Amino acid sequence: MFSMVTEGQKQETKHVRPGSDLTRFQLPPAFNLPKSQLQCYGEQIYCTSSDLLSKCNSGQSHLDRFISVVAWSISTTRPFIFGYAPYNPILGETHHVSKGNLNVFLEQISHHPPVSALHATDEKENIEIIWCQNCVPKFHGTSVEGRVYGKRELKLLNHQESYEMNSPNLLIRFLPVPGIDWIGNVNIRCKESGLVAELCYRSHSFLGFGGSQRSIKGKIFDSLSLKVLYEVEGRWDRTVTVKDKQNGNVRVIYDAKQVHSGLQTPVLKDAKSVRATESALVWSELSEAIMKKDWDKGREAKKFIEERQRELLREQQSMGETWIPKHFVASHSKEGGWECSPIQRWVPAAPIIAL
Repeated sequence: MFSMVTEGQKQETKHVRPGSDLTRFQLPPAFNLPKSQLQCYGEQIYCTSSDLLSKCNSGQSHLDRFISVVAWSISTTRPFIFGYAPYNPILGETHHVSKGNLNVFLEQISHHPPVSALHATDEKENIEIIWCQNCVPKFHGTSVEGRVYGKRELKLLNHQESYEMNSPNLLIRFLPVPGIDWIGNVNIRCKESGLVAELCYRSHSFLGFGGSQRSIKGKIFDSLSLKVLYEVEGRWDRTVTVKDKQNGNVRVIYDAKQVHSGLQTPVLKDAKSVRATESALVWSELSEAIMKKDWDKGREAKKFIEERQRELLREQQSMGETWIPKHFVASHSKEGGWECSPIQRWVPAAPIIAL
């Protein structure tokens, strides 16, 4: 999501103050997870042991499908390990994985600011996901808040329904109790049915009292009549329920243990078809060094990638060129974030398979 400082940027850290943007700072390899942030974004879509997308598609009514979409949206919220962060993706980096009939493709379409674009399709279910995300981490003294900009769009093409939603923000707290949590408001809207969900992700208060860590509370309502249909409550790392406002019935719509249990590392099925820009290939030497705890080799591998990135940007600037994504058409949105449109209609099957 973000990183802190490199050897060549020690002088810059003297100027880090509350409100500072941390997107240009890098962590030393000892504090990196052995994967790219692009892979982490992709995992939010394909790393599930339950086929929640199929359930979204099979609902018999607008309301049934909407509730399933709410559950799917919650499933993309994953816990992080405090003190470690994935690599910042390089410009043009890609990640391509298939899970069953779902094919997922991501591209890093901007480096500063860091913007990632995702396109996922399931031709059998006739489902499409388009997701453009820009995380801006700000330092606030005792914490870092990663403000997540961009729009997620889930299309159930068989039903001619489109669901738009945003992401909660990531809070990394150093004091008084270290921890990582998702916070903020998430709105999910179906333009065709007029149904809307307003969810609030909550954390502990500053001193660790009050509030409920990893909790979700909200409602589902009809935007035309403003009638509240369901109350939503629970924890995104455990279970989430909905309460029918008409009859008082309560049922579980999301079980994190069921959705995330038994996951396995993706498997390479076709090495010849892997792009040179694939995340696992770009960062292979660094990841291997981290796994072996060879920090000298890790620093060298990371420095090589960073220098190559800077050289690419210098060459583009000297020729007056700007980077053009190869797989997406990108633009700035009116809200200040980014929007993207995939060039391909359907994502092809990937050489990397999630089991």
